[in-house]
Amino acid sequence: MSAPSTDRPAATADPSPAETTPATTPAIAAPAAAARRRPAVDWRVSWAVLALIWGFSFLFIKVGTEAYAPLQVALGRMAFGTAVLAVAFAVKRERLPRGARAWGHMAVAALLLNTVPFTLFAYAELTIPSTLAGICNATTPLWSMVLSVVALSDDKPTRQRVAGVGIGFVGVLTVLGAWQGFSGTDPAGTAMALGASASYAVGWIYVRRTLSGSGNSALSMSSAQLLLGTAQLAVLTPLFTSVPASFPLWPTLSVVALGALGTGIAFLLQYGIVAEKGPTIATMVTYLIPVIATAAGVALLGEHLTWNEPVGALVVLAGAALTQRRPAG
Repeated sequence: MSAPSTDRPAATADPSPAETTPATTPAIAAPAAAARRRPAVDWRVSWAVLALIWGFSFLFIKVGTEAYAPLQVALGRMAFGTAVLAVAFAVKRERLPRGARAWGHMAVAALLLNTVPFTLFAYAELTIPSTLAGICNATTPLWSMVLSVVALSDDKPTRQRVAGVGIGFVGVLTVLGAWQGFSGTDPAGTAMALGASASYAVGWIYVRRTLSGSGNSALSMSSAQLLLGTAQLAVLTPLFTSVPASFPLWPTLSVVALGALGTGIAFLLQYGIVAEKGPTIATMVTYLIPVIATAAGVALLGEHLTWNEPVGALVVLAGAALTQRRPAG
């Protein structure tokens, strides 16, 4: 996810569309002290693990929805992710942000970057393969570019970035098999997956306008955001679902992994990569997520893959790459 998927929670910085990913990347400035410290694990290892975690998140969602309602999967994801960040928060002796205004903005950020997309992806995977959900997640940069033109007056489109959106749109049509009337694709499930990706984009624009330069650390803001998102889902879930009659092993482990790894550990890994190498390197993980999600869905879940899905995914990623490039100078 924080953000999948992807997961990926930090509402802490000023991510431009070039720094916004389907993973809701915490694009933060690296403190000088952090930059000087030699990390215990090489950043390349962290980068590879991060790609694997976020790529497998869509498989975890699929398996989790076999036994639990989508809202329950989303709540479990948030709760276990919050628990991981709470431990890190306590170890580093951070302080939660102060001020009602900041908490109000973080509540909206939690809704847009966590509650809505996590729930939509879980509902989507009731009717579409995890491979398709992972590919839809890759459209977030396309949404970001289109929406930022409307919402951010200082973000002017270039011909290159407009072309990227057009190419990405062609890629989405290719993935869905538009020439054959979208046969074999559930429209509602696909729309929800695309809506989840759009929610990430809207959320990052909101963060950029309201929480940029707050002075709080990434861990502090993210912990507060996940706490608020967990509270939102804790209120909603009992209203629309009943307590599960049983807790099957694999679906339960999938929900735990989705939260603890895909939302908790993934953020900490991403934070370390951004602090050491900067947001540009960190966001490159975006391009591996649909590849890993597709491989996991086909190999482990036996999902069927037609030629147009991987071809369309490559076209989507090419378009997304164009939207994230900045003109030289």
